[in-house]
Amino acid sequence: MKVKMIKDEDFVNYRKASMFIGTISCTFKCCKEAGLPCEVCQNYSWNKSPIIDYPNEKIVQRYLDNPITSAIVFGGLEPMDQWDELYQLISMIREKTDDDIVIYTGYNEDEVLEKVKALKGLKNIIIKFGRYRENNGKHLDEVLGVELASDNQYAKKIS
Repeated sequence: MKVKMIKDEDFVNYRKASMFIGTISCTFKCCKEAGLPCEVCQNYSWNKSPIIDYPNEKIVQRYLDNPITSAIVFGGLEPMDQWDELYQLISMIREKTDDDIVIYTGYNEDEVLEKVKALKGLKNIIIKFGRYRENNGKHLDEVLGVELASDNQYAKKIS
């Protein structure tokens, strides 16, 4: 899978210690829809980071070899825009473990229904839906166990 980065131990994006995988692109739909410059996005600087082509087998083994983590989080830019790679890696992870997989997307649930339907066939998938809205009020998401930047964002365990 092409990635911007892999962080072996992340304690910020989910209630459990997680491997964080930063995906490679985003249309910056949140900013564009709100009429904001893309530079205000907390992930904008990632856009300029190099892309690393990391074999799926190595990602899975790297995760399995770490006794600290018990979940994998995809985020950083827009994982759903890398759908084929994302689905292939998640399917490969599922062959080895049923640990939680979290996908941070800026899409609204109704915009990715087919992808959600496909992921429902796999165990323990959680998706954070919704665009960032400036000054929209942060809130604690009960599913993720972390604070989200806008009150229109929410996580849902889909399987």
